[in-house]
Amino acid sequence: MTWGSIVVGVDLSPEAKGAAVVGERLARLADVPCHVVHAVRDAWAPLVAVTVDPQVVDMQQLQLGVARHHVNELLGTSVSDQLRRKVDVLFGPAAVVLQQVMREKRPGLVVLGGKHHSVLDRWLGGSTSLHIVRAAEVPVLITAGTPPAFRRVLVAADLSKAAGPTLGLAERFARLVGAELRVLTVFEPLPDMPAMSPVDPTEYFALAQDTLQRDIWPLVKAPAVEKLVRHGTVVDTLLREATDWKADVLVVGSHGKGWAQRVLLGSVTEQLINHLPTSLLVAPVGVAAAKLEKREKRQPAVAAR
Repeated sequence: MTWGSIVVGVDLSPEAKGAAVVGERLARLADVPCHVVHAVRDAWAPLVAVTVDPQVVDMQQLQLGVARHHVNELLGTSVSDQLRRKVDVLFGPAAVVLQQVMREKRPGLVVLGGKHHSVLDRWLGGSTSLHIVRAAEVPVLITAGTPPAFRRVLVAADLSKAAGPTLGLAERFARLVGAELRVLTVFEPLPDMPAMSPVDPTEYFALAQDTLQRDIWPLVKAPAVEKLVRHGTVVDTLLREATDWKADVLVVGSHGKGWAQRVLLGSVTEQLINHLPTSLLVAPVGVAAAKLEKREKRQPAVAAR
């Protein structure tokens, strides 16, 4: 399976520069095109709405040209001249522009530069990365710095249907970059639910281990992959394992459910994006599952006609 083209979303931050470097490097490994996209607020939009004055259009083009110049200055010699010449600068909010480009180019991977966001930043609308991950139908790589190479890939596999696509993506990425792969499953502590009868932890974790051995481990196709089980809260355990093992990339699914039927994207992935212990590769499991469910609901109606 080929990767398809790679789209890199950049602003004018050092993190964006690192994302462009990583995106171009991955595109070369996969032998696919790389596209750099920059979004800018249209300062002339109010005037465009009420006039067709050619001077206003000229000012818009000037604004786009200035923005392109700033992006090229940021990228400098870190990327190829060819990539700098092809930078697309478009008007609109970053998340909206990237979603538009993704619909048009249908990439195999989107690369974004990761940043640490304050509670206020998240309350005011969150990060572009989080918005893209929520809506993307393709994998999204959120970079942390610019590692010279990806040598270690850690993938988180839960006991849900998210495990298959997540493991598949991790194996493809590790194969592309020539990295060592490690699979990690986290068993969380049992919740304290006074309204329910007590559950024997020993029996619960034994059942979880049986499910892991029967349904999840066989999904690992790559040879000589280390498979680990850890006990603890998911986010803390993933952060610790990624740090201790010095993983270059952590792979997670954008949708999964544990014992509390918790949506992974709304909790684990969001926290990982905000803390970003290392580069984070997100498999679009949630979007894919929703589309499949929608198709399955339509099929009986069609068959009944």
